Amino acid sequence: MVSDTESRYPDWETVYADNAIWVYRMIVKRVGNVPDAEDLTAEVFLAALRPLRTTATVAQVRGYLRVTTRTVLAAHWRQTKGCEITSIDDVPDLPQEAEHGVDNATAQQVHRVLAALPDNYRRILELRFLQGCSVKESASQMGVSVANAKLLQHRALRLASALNENDER
Repeated sequence: MVSDTESRYPDWETVYADNAIWVYRMIVKRVGNVPDAEDLTAEVFLAALRPLRTTATVAQVRGYLRVTTRTVLAAHWRQTKGCEITSIDDVPDLPQEAEHGVDNATAQQVHRVLAALPDNYRRILELRFLQGCSVKESASQMGVSVANAKLLQHRALRLASALNENDER
């Protein structure tokens, strides 16, 4: 992630790579389902593509993307809920038991893969993807550094992917 607020992005690929994850997380936290969040994230970047200058500073780009995200979410809620919500900060967080539309076979496969992982790998994946914690929150709960949490997540995802592929054969 580019951190210097006075620096600039070299191209659109870098803008997307540096910002897509936080935009997606902001949206999925608000809409509560992955397919809509993926579509809305793409909509944010498509909406920003023409008016946003890559010569803008990193801070300006992030600010513009945040405002664009708010606009896209407002339009989504207007269409789906029939009401206008203008502040994403005022929207309550989703309950833990929110429906995610996962079928029983998929849920069982996830549980099998998680059960086969070492404890620390399973814990980081549960915190990050099932409980929706940030890397920082996950690191704090596990008593490790943020860098270590990122490494654990990376290794856990690689092992989970390998276990899932072996399970499907």
